[in-house]
Amino acid sequence: MNRENTPPSPVASARNLDDYWMPFTANRQFKARPRLVESAEGLYYRSVDGRQILDGCSGLWCCNAGHGRREISEAVARQIRELDYAPSFQMGHPLPFELAERLGAIAPPGLNKLFFTNSGSESADTALKIALAYQRAIGQGTRTRLIGRELGYHGVGFGGLSVGGMGGNRKAFSANLLPGVDHLPHTLDIARNAFSRGLPEFGVEKADELERLVALHGAENIAAVIVEPMSGSAGVVLPPLGYLQRLREITRKHGILLIFDEVITGFGRIGEAFAAQRWGVTPDILTSAKGLTNGAVPMGAVFVHQDIFEAFMQGPDGIELFHGYTYSGHPLACAAALAALDIYQGENLFQRAIELEDYWCDALLSLRDLPHVVDIRCVGLVGAVQLAPDPAGAGLRGYRVFEQCFHDGAMLRCTGDTLALAPPLIIDKAEIDRLLEILAGAIRKMA
Repeated sequence: MNRENTPPSPVASARNLDDYWMPFTANRQFKARPRLVESAEGLYYRSVDGRQILDGCSGLWCCNAGHGRREISEAVARQIRELDYAPSFQMGHPLPFELAERLGAIAPPGLNKLFFTNSGSESADTALKIALAYQRAIGQGTRTRLIGRELGYHGVGFGGLSVGGMGGNRKAFSANLLPGVDHLPHTLDIARNAFSRGLPEFGVEKADELERLVALHGAENIAAVIVEPMSGSAGVVLPPLGYLQRLREITRKHGILLIFDEVITGFGRIGEAFAAQRWGVTPDILTSAKGLTNGAVPMGAVFVHQDIFEAFMQGPDGIELFHGYTYSGHPLACAAALAALDIYQGENLFQRAIELEDYWCDALLSLRDLPHVVDIRCVGLVGAVQLAPDPAGAGLRGYRVFEQCFHDGAMLRCTGDTLALAPPLIIDKAEIDRLLEILAGAIRKMA
């Protein structure tokens, strides 16, 4: 081999890493000690130095059926040869219509109208726009206020940032966020709910804060409430028993739309196709992305109740909603999503999290006596281990454990001092044991 023509190693020099501005990353810290993977199969990544890394967070909460699924790659390859792109404005191709029908069939009752996006951020902003436009379409044009929740994450668009409740995401843009937004309190209550198995017992009363906001702003001025059934990016914050049901009661009472952001919880993460079904609460609008294509091609989808859709179809002929994306319903994304749905349903993966939930929670809760562990939260096949902050600064201990885990052969998600876990749904008990063995070892090493 002529070494002069051999491509350099991805980590051959610092200069190779300089030009990419990485998202949600401490760029200088990463580039000083890069963590790079070059391939993936099943439950494992392979690092550039040849090590197997057990994927403990499904990539970024998205590869629910594991990596390297040939059914998906072959479907995409066939599609790009047949039709690489088709416009979605005043034109179409068959695949998004087929995909919408397939998704409507697995959705909560009534949520059978689909609007396709390219990400969770776009799904959130699309849902908010639909909610506002719907209120106007039915003659409720004063309903312009949106309600989010503290610790909520709804992507990085200005709409999603505005209703989101994570301070670090908002502070640089605080003067430019949407007006007329308020927030419910978050539901994280370690003092009363530490080490809960499944949904925590205490905190349903926090949903009643919505009544206070209705009294403050007037129901006639509130368009929608948006919440994640489970706040993933904030570190797996679970809804107390009865909380989501109470939100549904209050929103329905006051004519306010309820939006569930299921970008993380969708496609089997906590069991069933969506958290709405697992926890028995049907919203008016539901957002998704991530697991929709098993992470293979960027895509999102907004599920809209048929009654909302029909309200837009009552006026004169013409464009009913002035909103959309160049890549809405992209042929490759649709092909990937259809193949992913075949896998989920053929392998019964929507039930997998329920089948493994007891074993998963037992294994996670066995870590409760490790140094600095202050809480463990788990449901379905998702969990979090929260550590006490290091005296030198919040987030330092969590980052060190995260980095040690990668060195020892497992990739987790680090949110401050919380380690989040959400392995692919194809994981088995032996691999759960291995994943948590690595985490436990890292916590001990960093003690």
